[in-house]
Amino acid sequence: MNRNSTETSGYSRRAALRLMMAGGAVGLMVPNLLGQPAFAQTPPAAPTGRMIVGISQEPTVFHPLMAHIETDDGVMFSVFDALFRVNPDGMIVPNLAVEVPDQTNGGISEDGLNWRIRLRDDVRWHDGEAFTAEDVKFTLDLITNPDFRAWRTSGHSLVRDITVVSPTEITWRMEEAFAPYVSFLTETFIVPKHILEKEADLNAGPFHQAPIGTGAFKWGQRIAGDRLELVANPDYYGEGPYIQDLIFKYIPDMTVLYTQFRSGDIDIVGQAYITPDNYAEASTLAERVVTLVPKASVEAIYLNMELPQFKDQAVRAAIYAAIDKHAIIDALNYGVPTETETFMPKQSYFFNPDLPKHEFNLDQARKLLDDAGWVPGADGIRAKDGVRLSFKNSTTSGAHLREQAQQFIQQTLAEIGVEMQIENLPAAVMWGDFWILSQFDSAMVGITFLIGPDPDVTNRFHTKAIAAKGGSGSNNAQYSNPEVDALLEEGSRTFDTEKRREIYVKVQEIIRQDLPFLPLFANTSVFGIKQGVEGFVANANTRTESWHAAGWYWA
Repeated sequence: MNRNSTETSGYSRRAALRLMMAGGAVGLMVPNLLGQPAFAQTPPAAPTGRMIVGISQEPTVFHPLMAHIETDDGVMFSVFDALFRVNPDGMIVPNLAVEVPDQTNGGISEDGLNWRIRLRDDVRWHDGEAFTAEDVKFTLDLITNPDFRAWRTSGHSLVRDITVVSPTEITWRMEEAFAPYVSFLTETFIVPKHILEKEADLNAGPFHQAPIGTGAFKWGQRIAGDRLELVANPDYYGEGPYIQDLIFKYIPDMTVLYTQFRSGDIDIVGQAYITPDNYAEASTLAERVVTLVPKASVEAIYLNMELPQFKDQAVRAAIYAAIDKHAIIDALNYGVPTETETFMPKQSYFFNPDLPKHEFNLDQARKLLDDAGWVPGADGIRAKDGVRLSFKNSTTSGAHLREQAQQFIQQTLAEIGVEMQIENLPAAVMWGDFWILSQFDSAMVGITFLIGPDPDVTNRFHTKAIAAKGGSGSNNAQYSNPEVDALLEEGSRTFDTEKRREIYVKVQEIIRQDLPFLPLFANTSVFGIKQGVEGFVANANTRTESWHAAGWYWA
């Protein structure tokens, strides 16, 4: 097939995709900015009313230090606090701490090894107990306890000699300098020592099902499969809360999620937001505010690098070449997301703009497989050394645009002799051990690779972050490259911004060549809220729309 025939095939595929989306609008529309208040309203003096956040995946993990997904974050940011948080401008600001330590205010020594954190003295746990430096020490110790199934230990494992100086001051020493650690602490929620030290099982127990934090909202009740209710914490030390009840309503079907926003049954569309095929209509709805917000996450096909088929780089490159990304972006997702070749957000200073651009080319895909010795069998599926080029692809059931993309990719891969079987699962199963312990063949997922604005991706790509091999982290692809490991270790020890940029630009270059994941597009969220919701601010530096629900109120 020559270049012209490849392009013609691309256009016909786009047309086919359009037909797959019955009732979809053709093209983008300017988001509806009407209904935004001209002036900020005054929040109520006491919490009142309720807001319902519709989410397509059910929160199931409530211990903030254990492995969890984006939809769990909305609950955690509301119930718990960290020492610091990242605001929408990418600035790290105090939360439980009174200041962000650095080398100018004496919080971090010049060599980056000695840390001193000063804490607020007006914070209480939801049960009335005072929050102190003992809770911070307990949290940091718990993360590195080998008997605890911690989500992330990178950075934390370097902490030594934790000393409680006073109830409002704590110090520690780093085994070696770790530049991203302040960013890591923005998503390290502090847990209560006085409760968890009494639990016999660190990985299960009452706290895991009804957690107690210091956040703006307290645990109310959870009705599994339906909703989770939080109630205002009247003793919260910070801004708000201004609403009495915060409800996360589980609606697994994305179309139904949008329908309930349109009908007014939900007030805010949470994870995974309004789907691109509904954006045009949503932007015309009366008494709704719909906006496009670039996200830090990347939609991708994750490959399990331990699968025999994917150990061959030629296979990974051929599959990537056989994916018509333009059709998926323009036809299936109505041009809402944008192209990318990397895990790094385009808005990041560390983004590498010079990576090879993807080209949809079936001839090139076939040649890669031919040259690598993958030969078509009698059934048309290629094989090599007794291994058929067949694998399963999984995502969340009910995510209709992903399901349509799967079907489209499945058909295209068949044209080059690759069999992709679709095996989708409920969210609770998909994002449990199946994902955490890399039990999938391949997965279609949206991943936020960074923690806050820091470029470090040790948690995603370092060999020691492979949970399926006993590591601690989220290297679900089981990707291992000694050169990348060395660069990530160097980057974590480097404080000079320009030197760090050189390191992470190189990391992106290597990972683009290795292709442990196949980037489909950079996500753009279609946020939808009811007119009258005040205080809602999108934050691309977090994984949740509910990062500051304490500030929400009704006009």
